[in-house]
Amino acid sequence: MKNKPLATFSSIVPDLKDYLRGKMRGYKSTINEAPIDLKTLDPKTEILGCFVDSHVDKSVFDKLKKLKMIATFSTGYDHIDLKEAKRRGIPVCNVPTYGENTVAQHAMALMLALSRKLFQSVKRVKEGVYDYHGLRGFDLKGKTIGVIGTGHIGIHLIDMLDGFEANVVAYDAFPNKDLEKDHAFTYVSLDKLLKESDIISLHVPLFPTTYHMINDKALNKMKDGVHIINTARGGLIDPEAMVYALENGKVGGLAVDVLEEENYIAHPEKIDKKTTPEEIRASLMENIIIDHPNTIITPHNAFNSTEALKRIFDTSVENIKAFSAGEIQNDVTKPKKKK
Repeated sequence: MKNKPLATFSSIVPDLKDYLRGKMRGYKSTINEAPIDLKTLDPKTEILGCFVDSHVDKSVFDKLKKLKMIATFSTGYDHIDLKEAKRRGIPVCNVPTYGENTVAQHAMALMLALSRKLFQSVKRVKEGVYDYHGLRGFDLKGKTIGVIGTGHIGIHLIDMLDGFEANVVAYDAFPNKDLEKDHAFTYVSLDKLLKESDIISLHVPLFPTTYHMINDKALNKMKDGVHIINTARGGLIDPEAMVYALENGKVGGLAVDVLEEENYIAHPEKIDKKTTPEEIRASLMENIIIDHPNTIITPHNAFNSTEALKRIFDTSVENIKAFSAGEIQNDVTKPKKKK
């Protein structure tokens, strides 16, 4: 590609604008701090860079008549209409790995925070009450911890848990038996994991097959008082089922970094006539979850370390430069080549 394409980037934090601008030297780039806004989006954009807080649907494609490539600053890509991208022949290039240790650390932090009632402890002291009564936690040592998904993040968490002397079991739709040899865990069926785990941590993508995988049926199989961690995708958990499970004590603690309707949680003013009753109900249920005393909710922050963000930008710029050179890489609209 002789002429460098015009690139538009969204949701870029101010302190890393110069870093990205330096990486994109030689390109015409527009760098915005806010997520994609259809009203202000430059119709001349040829390369679109975005995080998961920007929804790239048909209306975005319709406005960007010159769009040639999308660089998503994430591993997941459920915020992009892949069918529309495929129909228009526009590659969507992701970041396969960038923060497996970063996200795993956040999951570990949430797990420790739940086990030692850290949020309640800090809150109590800041409110002027210096008293530990009612704040008893539990040890991770000897507990059975179920990890659903043994990709990069799941395996990093498993390695961290080894230091806590926990009994780790895992489920994966496509188990890699070689991983069992090098890491301290055992593959089990999903049913067995749900029934035997004291703590469950979710590390799978959001697909039709995983949507609301933590639902009434799954919750009923779990131990009473189970603790659940989710740093993957909000849609993995049925929020209505979770509200009832928290209320009746089936779930003793929930710590999540993602919500199914986090766009409406962050921006309730966006709820309008186009919002479906299902979306409104899910949003209401998630507000109840946020306010529940046995939950910890962080604002999709697990990826957010300086080092991880720089790795995201590094890979994304490599994707853009490869595309400009006629060599498309990390395109999720194409099936992966078998090794």
